[in-house]
Amino acid sequence: MSTNLITYDHGIHVLDAEYVRHGLAAIHLMVQSGHAVIVDTGTNRSVPRVMAELAGLGIAPEAVDYVIATHVHLDHAGAAGALLHACPEARMVVHPKGARHMIDPAKLTQGTIAVYGEAPFRELYGEIVACPAERVIEADDGFELDFHGRTLRFIDTPGHARHHFCIHDSASNGIFTGDTFGISYRDFDVDGRPFIFPTSTPVQFEPEALHTSVDRLMALRPDAAYLTHFGKVTGLATLAADLHELIDAYVDLTRAAPGTGAARHAWLKEAIAGLLLKRLRAHGCSLGEPEVRALLVNDIELNAQGLLVWWDRAKQGGGHSAG
Repeated sequence: MSTNLITYDHGIHVLDAEYVRHGLAAIHLMVQSGHAVIVDTGTNRSVPRVMAELAGLGIAPEAVDYVIATHVHLDHAGAAGALLHACPEARMVVHPKGARHMIDPAKLTQGTIAVYGEAPFRELYGEIVACPAERVIEADDGFELDFHGRTLRFIDTPGHARHHFCIHDSASNGIFTGDTFGISYRDFDVDGRPFIFPTSTPVQFEPEALHTSVDRLMALRPDAAYLTHFGKVTGLATLAADLHELIDAYVDLTRAAPGTGAARHAWLKEAIAGLLLKRLRAHGCSLGEPEVRALLVNDIELNAQGLLVWWDRAKQGGGHSAG
């Protein structure tokens, strides 16, 4: 068995996408009766690794039934088209509000370049491959798939993005949560206890919707959550309470951010860093502050951006961007 693959119960495996750094983004593989589902895809650079690991599990490309993107942010969906090309029988499953971006990724590409810049975008993602429309399934709230005897149920979970769903797996009583149930890097585990925090990246963060989505997931009484950032976590009641507290704390900091423009953004970034450092110390994390900041630098930057987009929109009357 590959040392790059972590294997859990119920035929669930997690593969590191090696996106930006080790341990940041996971690709989940679900295996049942000689067939596979891929949940979140990493980027085009992940495709050879995914195919190699599937081969190691005895799964032929033709036996991949579904490629699922919890939402269409490109660390979750960037390789969907390339994986469909590599897996000729697979179909893409995506939220109805994200489907058109998978079929024609031009707008998604432009929006991501607006956040990251042209050169970093090309370095991270390359050229996004379109998904053939006839192979795309739109999964609305409550949609179910029978994956060789195990039921995959899709739950609409806005808050991080309006094109986000989570997937409940009947076999494991687990949920594949994308970014809805936050981020939990294994670097911050203390005595087996995970640390979790919400992600509010641009441009569709909505705190009340995220509170509701977390509660909807917990109402399923799941035994575990499989996070794209990163891997399996349990003890979900405690983690959900932490997420609720931090969503509110993010909102309070954003409302309190002084000034305008770059100065306001810099203040909020430092405030989020201070909040997470304080929570990590209370969690028992002994990593040095420079190491913590290095691990969180991208999250803090993107969270601040997303919070300010939300707050500016809310002050203007809460108008929504296109889904």
